[in-house]
Amino acid sequence: MSQGPRSGLAAISSALLAMSRHLEVHDVLKTIVASARELLDAQYAALGVPDDHGGFAQFVVDGVSDEQWKAIGPLPRQHGILAAMLHEARPERLADVRKDPRFEGWPAAHPELADFIGLPIRDGDEIIGALYLANKNCAKPDGGCGFTQDDEELLAILAQHAAIALTNARLYERSRELTIAEERSRLAHELHDAVSQKLFSLRLTAQAAARLVDRDPARAKGELHQVATLAAEAADELRAAVVELRPAALDEDGLVATLRTQTQVLDRAHNARVTFTARGVRALPAAQEEAVLRVAQEALHNALRHSGAAHVDVTLGRHGSGAVLRVTDDGGGFDTQAVRHAGRHLGLVSMRDRASGVGGRLTVESAPGKGTTIEMEVPGG
Repeated sequence: MSQGPRSGLAAISSALLAMSRHLEVHDVLKTIVASARELLDAQYAALGVPDDHGGFAQFVVDGVSDEQWKAIGPLPRQHGILAAMLHEARPERLADVRKDPRFEGWPAAHPELADFIGLPIRDGDEIIGALYLANKNCAKPDGGCGFTQDDEELLAILAQHAAIALTNARLYERSRELTIAEERSRLAHELHDAVSQKLFSLRLTAQAAARLVDRDPARAKGELHQVATLAAEAADELRAAVVELRPAALDEDGLVATLRTQTQVLDRAHNARVTFTARGVRALPAAQEEAVLRVAQEALHNALRHSGAAHVDVTLGRHGSGAVLRVTDDGGGFDTQAVRHAGRHLGLVSMRDRASGVGGRLTVESAPGKGTTIEMEVPGG
């Protein structure tokens, strides 16, 4: 074999391994488009996933800066050369895309494209996306396309495996959605069976106390104590169930944005000043992000409800390939040895369990009158 085919085979192998490492659809799309651009040595690459309304449900680019992408504007529609791969289902190699009769122009901020190659991504008879590459980094023949037949064949191999990776990612996400739906259903039953029964008992006990308050104040006082106990138990069970739900904001906005929003809400809702700072944080695997968020929520709850703090500060920073979370308050603090027995009540046990469950660790520093710092380190992917 010549050096060229060996290089192509190695590049294909690298691209396929990269695609196999991801299960999230967006991550798979980004890996496919970056692999295609590197494989064919092009300046620009894009991958469009069509919707059912003449547009693109997702359109991922590589070789374009975030600022340039924002300046370009809304996602493109299925028209011109973009539509060709989706509707005609055949590869296209053009010496100059601007001279093709199907070319309909592009926004002012769009980069100038010349030589072009496009290929549909198929799952059986269904076209589930299309790859587009432009401006090959090579000397162009006069009036010819820099992309070659070998490039087309390599891209076709990549597209076949991209279809598998994309289909698997979609199945994974669908499976996760079903799992979440089943878990929500289970929690709904638990809420009904546990919390609603507690609330029903609380209501009956409160009614009994109201009837006894005039003729037997001592018994009424006992009933009111029972009301307080039942209310606390109901609140604990409700909170425990709700904590198990992964918030939609984490999937939609990411960990940093979700933490920033939640601290802003708490800052408005409480007398204490609540601040948040993030430094160089990379995206983490879903399990790690959820664990960090839950520990932050638990630590904030403790600080705002029990510490009497005037200021609670949350920081999230990069730690190797992972992250470190710190929640610090200037409240009353506590003796960490003395509260070991009460640790479950304070949420320390659950926080440690969450940290260890994702391969991380949690430390608590506190002393009476010295405030509290809870630190959690988690590894990356």
